[in-house]
Formats: sequence, C-alpha cells, structure tokens
Amino acid sequence: METRRRQPIGVELVKRGVVKEKDIENALQYQKEHPDKKLGDILYHLDVCEPNLLIETIGDILGEKGILLVGNNNIKVKLTDYFSFEVAKRNKAIPFEVASGRIKVCFANTSNTKKMNDIKMLLLNKGLVMETYITFESDINKILKSMEGQISNNFEVSSGDNDTAVNLVDSIIKTGIKRRASDIHIEPMANEIRVRYRIDSELFTAAKIKKEKQQHIIGRLKAISNMHQEKQESQDGRILLYENYNIRVSSQPNIHGEKFVLRLLKKDTSIKDIFELGFPGTEQELEQTIHKKNSITIIAGPTGEGKTTTLYSIMDRLDRPEINITTIEDPVEIRIPGLNQIEIDENKSSFSGTLRNVLRQDPDIILVGEIRDRETGEIAIQAGQTGHYVLSTIHTIDSIEVITRLRKLGLSDYDIASTLATSISQRLIRRICPQCKQERKFTDREKKIITQIGEKYNVKFDVNGITYDTPGCKYCNNTGYYDRIGIFEVLNLTDEIKEAIMTGKSSLEIRKIALEQFYEPLVVDGIRKIVNGYTTLEELNKKLLIY
Repeated sequence: METRRRQPIGVELVKRGVVKEKDIENALQYQKEHPDKKLGDILYHLDVCEPNLLIETIGDILGEKGILLVGNNNIKVKLTDYFSFEVAKRNKAIPFEVASGRIKVCFANTSNTKKMNDIKMLLLNKGLVMETYITFESDINKILKSMEGQISNNFEVSSGDNDTAVNLVDSIIKTGIKRRASDIHIEPMANEIRVRYRIDSELFTAAKIKKEKQQHIIGRLKAISNMHQEKQESQDGRILLYENYNIRVSSQPNIHGEKFVLRLLKKDTSIKDIFELGFPGTEQELEQTIHKKNSITIIAGPTGEGKTTTLYSIMDRLDRPEINITTIEDPVEIRIPGLNQIEIDENKSSFSGTLRNVLRQDPDIILVGEIRDRETGEIAIQAGQTGHYVLSTIHTIDSIEVITRLRKLGLSDYDIASTLATSISQRLIRRICPQCKQERKFTDREKKIITQIGEKYNVKFDVNGITYDTPGCKYCNNTGYYDRIGIFEVLNLTDEIKEAIMTGKSSLEIRKIALEQFYEPLVVDGIRKIVNGYTTLEELNKKLLIY
C-alpha cells in the first residue's frame, strides 16, 4: 500500500486523531527492522486502532477509497474470471465486486499508474469500467496466497455423491489427459481428498472429494495399476487402460492415508526438433556439439526439466542406418524406430549391469538414461574411452557442476578431462499464451534488470523492443501461458578447461576460464527468450531467481 505523500502520512493520521504520536514512533522503529513494510501495513499489524477506520482514513489522505478486504466478506467475484492469477500477483490487485458494467478493483499501491492502467485496459476489453480502491498489502498477499495453486477453469472432474470409485478415477485420469497434465496428484487430507494436476510445470487444484470415498479410490487405483491391495507401504505400478498412454503410478502413505502420483507418459509421441525445443545457436554449432566419438555428452538439470526429451532429439539427429544405437532407459518413454531400446527393471537389472552387456553388442552410440552412481559412471567413461559415443543425464544445477558431480561420484580428474566432451544444462519455462498475449514496452525496472545481466556477461540485449502481458484466457486455463520452451547453456570442454580439470581446479576457477571463452550461463539464454517474445521476466525469475 502506498504511503508516500508530500505530507507524511503518519502526521496526517495523528492530526485526524486516528493514531497517537507514540504509535507512529513505534511503527517507525518497526520499519527500521522491516524496511520493505509500508507505514500503513505496520500500523495495521501493530493493531493500534480499528482496521476499517485506519484504511478508510489512509485512502482519504491518498485521494482514494480505502476498504478492508479480509474478514468483511467484501470479495463477491472470482478473481480469475477477470484476469489471470499471475497478473493479480504481479500488480497486487484484487477484483472484488461487479455491477452494472463497473468492476471494483483493490490495489496495494495506487501510485503506480502504469500497473493500474494495464489492468484498466484489460477490463475495458471485457466491457468493464474499473473503480479503484486501496487496501493493506498484507491482506492482498494473504488473499493471493490462499488462491495459489488454484485455476479458474472447470476441470470437469466428476465428484458427486453417487459417483462410484470407478467413475471418479476414470474422470480424474481422462480430465488430466485432456488438460495436458504431466502428473496427477491424488492426496488424502484431514477432511477431504485433493486432486491436483501439473500442467506446464505448475500444480493446479482440480477437485476436492469427500473423505468417505478415500478407501474406494485407493482400492480402484491399486487394482488398475497392479499393486498389492493389502499393503499400506510405498509401491510402484502401471496403468495401461488408456489408449496411447503408459501411466506410471507411485503410492506413498502419509498421516492421512495413501497419496498417489500418476505420471502420464504418451506412447508414440513424435520427437521434436532440438531447435523447436529452444536449443540455442546454429546448425553448425549443434553439429560440433553432438557429433562426437570417443567421448561423453551429459545433459544436466533437476527432475522434470526435459533432459530426456533433449536426449531423444539428439538421438533423432544422430540416427542413421549405418550406425548401431542402443539406449538403456528407466522407462522407455518414446519408442523410436531403428533404435535398440532397453527398459530397465530395477528388480532384475541396473544401469551399470545392462551397460556392461550392451558393450558386447557392438554399439556405436549408447544412451544411458542417467548416471546415478560410481559404477555406472566408470563403465560409461570406459565406453567413451574405447571408441563409443555415450550420452547420458545427471542431476545437478548447471553444466559446470557436472564436473563436480562426477568428481563426487568418485571418477578421477584424468577420466573426466579425457572423456567428457560436452555438458549441457537446461530448464523448462512456460511460453506466453499466443491467444491472449498483449504487447507492451519493457518497464524501466525490467530494462535495468536485463541490462545489468547483459553487462555482467558482456552480452548486449535489445530492451527497446516489446514484451507481453499475459492476462489469461480459456485456451491457456487463464494462466497466461501455454506449453514450455527450454533454456540452455552449453559447455564444450576446450583444452584450457580440460587442463583445469586435470590440475584439480575448483568449479569456480573452471567457470572463470569458461566465461573467458564461449560459455554463456542459463540466464543469458533465458533473457534472449524474453527479448524474442517467448516468455516473461517473471517466469524466468521463478526458475533462476535473478532478482
């Protein structure tokens, strides 16, 4: 909430008899320890007077209408019927009442006319005239936090009193497939069962089901995923009832029952070209990166960031009739004609044991789903050193830290330097929805952030172009985003970097050498995706915490 005026707001409040001088002194002392808090919010937090009187007086001082949203049942509309949750969060704005073509919107800060005008135009496009109100920022944050993870669209999950467990589970899965979910979470809570979908990396609440249906739903899930009914411990299973889908199921007991997570894997998914995924650079640079022999290429990143998809795209480019390509996966997510694909059964085999056997099959290129332990790493290194080209993934934060991770697994600096040719790190960020995006100029704050990153890495970005607001629409489930794109960093190991590894240099020293050459970190590709109109600064910040 904005409190800066020519006449200090504290003086005005004392003049009007709303608070005492001692209250202002206490608030200012509190503000020294919490400089991000505004005076009005501090007085509200300290409970020095009646909240309605405080906000109405502050509104009057600022020339606005003040209103207390929390606890007064003033919110009479659904926020995302009018603009997306992301827009509300970014602008600290809550619509709370609509009547006769006018909509009342409450802001935490009415001095930022740019943000207010952006929302005003969004609402005008819906045929609504905006009336501006002001309230406490802490209350707006509280309202937004209570909404986090929810989505406005009706997910059409059947949860009526008369629905059988068979119908309920079927409805949950079919709706997840329809909505492009990658995962479905079925979570027992104290008084209900919560169903959430992960769509484009974000979790959204889809339905809440009565607690008495819990055991029936659990029984149905176990039955169709071939799990033991009587066991109340962690289990893994598979659902093969839905055409074109292989659904991996994981159960885990918690204090309220058994939670299930369903991973929706589409069979026979077409492989995207690597540049369609967002890979940076030119065809020639890509060829230099992936056409290798006697070496290893490793793709790094956290779980769920698209590493396997990138590996498939690379494999698709490398696949030729005269080359023998073998993959070792857990599980095989996409079946590719012409490749020898092996699926690991953890109860019977391992990556390392299977890799030993594959080396007797005369392969040219080997894909190892993941380097999880020292044994797998050592065999992969040996394969690279004996004429094969090995591709794999590893869990670490960036391409430089791949070296550290291999060291931690127990591989020698000599083996790493002599065999690791390229490490690639990636993240997936949401694309701006093509249906509802609205052009605008970069704000001064955005220009400053982008320029500072450019100066840090000696890269010039065009901040005089356009970016987009993401108001949300039916097509994107009112999120403002649809689908995802990758951001990448590529570390090709030069002689200087290999020398640094051989001599035991730390990751910080190796990073410094790499930055002096052609290496650019993830954030640089992320900013390029922003200035080229693929995503937003807010979305990049969620992944990389750049401000």
